[in-house]
Amino acid sequence: MSDTQSRLDLPPRTGPQGPLTGVRVLDLSAYIAGPYGCSLLADQGAEVIKIEPPAGDNLRKYPSTLPTESRAFLGVNRSKYGVMLDLKQPEQLAALLELVQGADVLVHNFRPSVPPRLGIGYEELAAINPRLIYCAVTGYGETGPLAEKAGYDQVLQTMSGMCVEQGKRGGPPDVIYGSVVDYYASALVAAGVASALYERGKSGVGQYVGISLLRAALTMQSARLVWAEGEPREISRDMRSGGVTGIHPTRAGHLYISANTPHFWQTLCEKTGLGDLAANQRYDSVKKRAAHAREIIPRLHAALKARSALEWEAWFGDEVPCAAARNIADMFDHPQVEAEAMIADFEHPVAGRYRGLTRPIKFGRTPGPAPFTAPTLGQHTAQILAGVSGASRRKHPAE
Repeated sequence: MSDTQSRLDLPPRTGPQGPLTGVRVLDLSAYIAGPYGCSLLADQGAEVIKIEPPAGDNLRKYPSTLPTESRAFLGVNRSKYGVMLDLKQPEQLAALLELVQGADVLVHNFRPSVPPRLGIGYEELAAINPRLIYCAVTGYGETGPLAEKAGYDQVLQTMSGMCVEQGKRGGPPDVIYGSVVDYYASALVAAGVASALYERGKSGVGQYVGISLLRAALTMQSARLVWAEGEPREISRDMRSGGVTGIHPTRAGHLYISANTPHFWQTLCEKTGLGDLAANQRYDSVKKRAAHAREIIPRLHAALKARSALEWEAWFGDEVPCAAARNIADMFDHPQVEAEAMIADFEHPVAGRYRGLTRPIKFGRTPGPAPFTAPTLGQHTAQILAGVSGASRRKHPAE
């Protein structure tokens, strides 16, 4: 830890150290991919300072049933300290540059031309701190005809083929809700930064780390992105096994069933009273069952009417991979979630008490400190800039 790091008077983290304890991260990113990647680093013990413009992260303004704060913002910005800086003001830019001197990592999601214009491009900051890991999250990457185009989760889903594959066969494309590209990109942020920190431990020098939503969207489809020599363009690249695997109606509710292996197919048939299907060689492989789905599915649906989805889930136990379709609210008190201690209690200065996700990765020896709530806009500005000397902090509005 550098001298600049040690001067900042921040509320201490409680609990054990994590593998990234002692690492300081400056999070200049907004929305989901960059911010949640930084939260994943905070989960592992890193000290993350979220730096927002006076208007705040746009995610704060997203629709929410919470009266005082965006649910989305709370969910993707846990365990961070909050600072407000207007980088267009010279004295506040100077404050950021002084923070950079004592930082290990900086993450942003500006389009490629913006950081140099602001004076925070990789070359400028590497000259100030050669050990800095500089992570840029972009929509489409650093080069090419789309480099300066704004990229968002569902834009990249639609562009990259995900929506076409998600839609029903013969039907229109369909969006996958849940910001899956953003969240996968956030995992790449955390992984890329951690790898760069590991390499810096050997070389002593930082480096640029580039993450893009386009790379994330294509990486998620690596099993589809295989085009053998001689294959035509228009071939099926769908990952769905078809046939039995999927969501089915029951007497009450819906049930997802996966029975692709011979053992699980045999057990499914036995436990639903359809033993004759298991004995029929016409259905003895996933490919055959997909081909004869019109013969199998009506009988399966008729059998599933005997119980509710929750009853079937209990009846199948661990013998048939399945899950009753639940609402997300059901997961707060699910016994498996409780057993794994995935939910923590938070106390927010404006939103009040709430329950939310805690650390998603388990470390046996260095589990990491306890999580804490996302910051209010500029919550820790005065404390953090008190450790930044000179004119860079004299005119800051928070003081």
